[in-house]
Amino acid sequence: MAAGLTRAGHDDFIVLEKAGDVGGTWRENTYPGCECDVPSALYSYSFEQQAWGGVRASQPEILSYLRRVSVKYGLRDKIEFGVEVERGHWDEVDGRWHLFTTTGREFVAQYLVVGTGALHLPKVPKTPGAASFGGPAFHSARWDHSVDLAGKRVAVIGTGASAIQMVPEIAAVAGSVQLYQRTPPWVLPRREAGRLARTVGRAPLLRRLVRSLTYWNAELLAVGLNRRPALTRPMEWRAKRHLRRQVPDPALRAKLTPDYRIGCKRILRSDNYLPALTRPGTELIVDPIAEITPAGIVTEDGTKRAADVIVYATGFRVAGSLARLPLVGRDGVSLQELWQRDGIRAHLGISVSGLPNAFFLTGPNTGLGHNSVVFMIEAQVSYALRAMNLVDREGANALDVRPEVQAAFHDDLHVRLADGVWSTGGCRSWYVDARGVNHSIWPGFSWQYWLRTRRVDRGGHELLKPPQDSLSGQ
Repeated sequence: MAAGLTRAGHDDFIVLEKAGDVGGTWRENTYPGCECDVPSALYSYSFEQQAWGGVRASQPEILSYLRRVSVKYGLRDKIEFGVEVERGHWDEVDGRWHLFTTTGREFVAQYLVVGTGALHLPKVPKTPGAASFGGPAFHSARWDHSVDLAGKRVAVIGTGASAIQMVPEIAAVAGSVQLYQRTPPWVLPRREAGRLARTVGRAPLLRRLVRSLTYWNAELLAVGLNRRPALTRPMEWRAKRHLRRQVPDPALRAKLTPDYRIGCKRILRSDNYLPALTRPGTELIVDPIAEITPAGIVTEDGTKRAADVIVYATGFRVAGSLARLPLVGRDGVSLQELWQRDGIRAHLGISVSGLPNAFFLTGPNTGLGHNSVVFMIEAQVSYALRAMNLVDREGANALDVRPEVQAAFHDDLHVRLADGVWSTGGCRSWYVDARGVNHSIWPGFSWQYWLRTRRVDRGGHELLKPPQDSLSGQ
């Protein structure tokens, strides 16, 4: 967003960042083996494409890229680091957003862009006795690098996207690994081609071609995920073949075979996760955890396993994460109140009726199960800039999406979600909340979202006039 404003010639903006550096997810997650599971060709901004070292970029490489972009576009001078926003409200008298930080500072702005992301609030299960554990225990997104895992008995809880990257690294140094699995993931081959990726990276025209081909190839998966889940069966066959080749033990293989449609949970790629589970000293445990004791973990079948370290690879609190920032809009109604009353909804995942001039990046139902969220973010940034330009052209002070427009978008969205694999695939995932409502995924092709965000519907918004004192020149 900051780069978009800068490239459009705007300089009267500020970025409030609670941490001490840029990077977001890629600053927070530093666990062993951390990398992006989206192809590298799609994981850079269209205006600043990157020559990556491999098909899938590592955490240090992505963080370095984000830092470089922030320097190249002069964005670090626009960022207030170490500033955490505690609350905010829309003032209908002066037509401005007023934001307050945890230290009591106040910032006033005509427009508010919420780019807090969804993958930054670690989710740690409330297991009986967890606080009593006698050794180090930490979440994958809060990795404790002071803990030496060499020779230790390490318990890893969770088998999602983070776990399949870290478990092989942990198994290579730990004395033993206990991996606690609730649901087995679908795992496809990683398909690395580092030398080719480096060759492509050195040729800008070829890099753009590969990016385009990678994008459209990824879009094909949307047909199966969103419309006809049965079309994903060939992917399931590939995953099962991959499992058979890497896990010869039929009993272990049975524990690792999903019983739900591929894509219902995030599709994972790895060539070393499954072999790591066959190593001596590595145990896959599928019995639910009953409690944690000072010495280790007890499962519901009564088995006690001693552990020196516990690592929670249990993901993030995604559903409703945006509502955790107290924002009060028109008529003194907060975002939480709006979403409690009407359900979590936002027009195009960007604008919420009742919160004028507020734009959400990676808002409700703008995540993807088949392509890069960077593409979606760029579409949202462009939409926000167009909305700001519309306000200026109309001589207004603010715009607010009409509630009936937002409702129509929301209703259509959830009609289309009903056919998707996340609703019909037979699994529980972070895409869907405890009530079975999907607030995460865009139910279609990403190019369709791009088309929807190419223009701001003038008739679908209420344009608010400038405050009276502005009209009088004060």
